[in-house]
Amino acid sequence: MRIAVVASPVTPLRRAQLGGAQAFVCDLALGLVRRGHEVTLHCAEKSELEGVRLVMVPAPDDAASALVMPGGREPSPAPGVARALAAMFDSIAASPVDVISQHAFDAPAFELARDMPVLHTLHLPPIVAAVTSAAGAVPASRLATVSRSCLAEWRGAGVDVGQVLPNGVPADSIPEVAVERAALIAGRLSPEKGVEHAIAAARSIGLPVRVAGAHYDPAYELDLSGTEMIGSVPRDQLRGLMSRSAVTVCAVRWEEPFGMVAAEAQMAGCPVAAYRRGAMAEVVEDGLSGRLAVPDDVADLGRAISQCLDLDRAAVRASAVRRLGLEAALDRYEAALLQASR
Repeated sequence: MRIAVVASPVTPLRRAQLGGAQAFVCDLALGLVRRGHEVTLHCAEKSELEGVRLVMVPAPDDAASALVMPGGREPSPAPGVARALAAMFDSIAASPVDVISQHAFDAPAFELARDMPVLHTLHLPPIVAAVTSAAGAVPASRLATVSRSCLAEWRGAGVDVGQVLPNGVPADSIPEVAVERAALIAGRLSPEKGVEHAIAAARSIGLPVRVAGAHYDPAYELDLSGTEMIGSVPRDQLRGLMSRSAVTVCAVRWEEPFGMVAAEAQMAGCPVAAYRRGAMAEVVEDGLSGRLAVPDDVADLGRAISQCLDLDRAAVRASAVRRLGLEAALDRYEAALLQASR
């Protein structure tokens, strides 16, 4: 198939991503190329991804105002983002394309693709009114989301989403390394990720804490004193951190739509302690690849972290390979995109 993959122009795609959706879009595009499809990835300038043809648009001046802040303010109208998306879809319309795999969580993307063969993947819950309204005007067969939990959120908002296409992560081999007695917190640093809860829970059982991620919400003030602050790192380095860490903590404070950090950690053999919220019960196999805690209960999260230290890391990895692999996700997308092309 000739496939156009559309990413939001709000942020460029790079080796160290701001979020799981961006990482998966890169994996999806490269995976489809590897399977013999003709793929063009439409994205913001300064994106970096070897192995796939990139068609980039200039970064919109109002990109920062269009960032979605879960639990915070709704993004402001962003005419520059709308123009960037229009340029993307004009480029697609001028090229021979069988189907579009659309991943931008921006209302104009749904409207611009109205008369095109498209499958929209909703990587976030219905937390932006304009996106919810735009998605509601799209036939259910053209909509997918990333977990059963997120599907329920969309249907609860009155939007009929036709299918669930869970993300997947590469099942690359992992080196044998010594596991260090430390808890890892990874991903973007924003209020809904519950970093403060994760730090407090790890410290409650005497574990040192390392933090790998970048600040996402400029208004968010976070005290990281006493932690090992690693910053934003490329994905291969993050996998290495996960394979060396005793546990990865995901203290999500919102309805997490998927949980790519949790999936990546398990694929690296690192058990995950998380609040039982959103899709975490779908991503973490409680008692085998991690432990789930009562939401917002720091003491119970500390218990979950402690129990993770006794889990068999080979079993953690095996669980991830069985449930969360990229190849199965590519199978699902190939079938869904073929259907959308008809």
